[in-house]
Amino acid sequence: MSDQLDQHDQLEDDKLDVFDKLHEECGVFAVYGHPEAANLAYLGLYALQHRGQESAGIASSDGRATYLHRGMGHVADLFTPEVLGRLPGDHAIGHTRYSTAGDSQVLNAQPLSVECNKGRISVAHNGNITNAAEIRRELEYDGSIFQTSSDTEVILHLVARSRERTLAGALREALLQLEGAFSLVFLAGDRILIARDPNGFRPLAMGQLEVSGRKVSTVFASETCAFDLIGAVYLGDVEPGEMVIVGPEGVTRERYAPKRDHAHCVFEHVYFSRPDSIVFGRSVQESREMQGRMLARECPADADIVVPLPDSGVPAALGYASESGLPFKQALIRNHYVGRTFIEPSQAIRDFGVKLKLNPVRHLLEGKRVVLVDDSIVRGTTSRKIVRMVRNAGAKEVHVRISCPPTVSPCFYGVDTPSVGELIAANSTLEEIRRFIEADSLGYLSLGALSQSVADDRDHHYCYACYTGNYPTELINIQELMSNRERH
Repeated sequence: MSDQLDQHDQLEDDKLDVFDKLHEECGVFAVYGHPEAANLAYLGLYALQHRGQESAGIASSDGRATYLHRGMGHVADLFTPEVLGRLPGDHAIGHTRYSTAGDSQVLNAQPLSVECNKGRISVAHNGNITNAAEIRRELEYDGSIFQTSSDTEVILHLVARSRERTLAGALREALLQLEGAFSLVFLAGDRILIARDPNGFRPLAMGQLEVSGRKVSTVFASETCAFDLIGAVYLGDVEPGEMVIVGPEGVTRERYAPKRDHAHCVFEHVYFSRPDSIVFGRSVQESREMQGRMLARECPADADIVVPLPDSGVPAALGYASESGLPFKQALIRNHYVGRTFIEPSQAIRDFGVKLKLNPVRHLLEGKRVVLVDDSIVRGTTSRKIVRMVRNAGAKEVHVRISCPPTVSPCFYGVDTPSVGELIAANSTLEEIRRFIEADSLGYLSLGALSQSVADDRDHHYCYACYTGNYPTELINIQELMSNRERH
């Protein structure tokens, strides 16, 4: 097992983040009826930057024409005052992206924008259309020409080909053909259209912002932290299977699909979302601290201090420390200014990528028995490097505690999860993982405790497929069954 996973060590050093490559997806934002719509979209995307650092884009409209700017890189670098000045209008949508479907190139940056028989339409998408490949093959067979490798372009083609006379009707028809996860924001002339998949995999919040006097602007975002930055009031969520149209006539909300069991992505509360956000109607900080408390009850450790893996492990570590009575110590310092590329010294430095992003505070670790709290272990290679780092800084013992269950299955709903063969928990026992990451002990949060931590102990509104292999959509279950048969 160790030899098999060692080959990933160098690959791991090249990742954007220090926590294996599970932890990325996309963020969307939309605003209607504000004279500084593009500026608000910029601020909203700035707050959502953690959801994707690969590319970003904003499309705006003054009711007559649509203006678009997108590119590779971070929001602050792409949208200078000069660029924002070229995005006029009272309505705008925005997107910050990490590729979970489609190659990493500017053609796949969103919003995507096309001119068709429904007028100029722009769209930004968070999620993953699980039947996109099948739809695309059918469309190409009928003569459609695709410009990108993104699953989002399939949606635009379905809307453009619809015989429905109105854009809302065409969108409704298109949505009913889609499977999987989608939180969508559309910009079309003098209106924006918002839609969420019937299972509600990915979050999408709705808010309101006062413009002047009695006039208000309507805003939408993947997380409420974007509302906090622009001073908007959180009104609630776009419901699963709901379409919202905001135009000159006001706000129209309608259900476009029959009700299904909800399947909110629980990993939003484990890792994705910022702790200061309300996601799926619940405080992320509250969920993570409770995960830490439950972890301390289920997996206590005879130790001296609790140390988080920054930044995602901090709330759970606070909960663990509070429940266990052990001191909380910020003994690993993260460098927040590491870009996509860096100059690596010609002389090899062991575990250089991790050292570039994390540095231990030696005087806090020397001679201590440490509980190291993180949100997940995916391949295990990064965890091993961090355990070594803490031990080399003088820690007497290192006890790793993970604030979610073992990740044993890939995600098909917008998370770039490795294959089953690369997931260490799918191929190893707890003891084998412990030995591989070189920890003195290892403990995971149980599925039942995670469910309680997100207040899902009775209603079962969340998706736990990455921990169970039980997928909430029929298409994926069939695909997995066929894949398992082929493997055996």
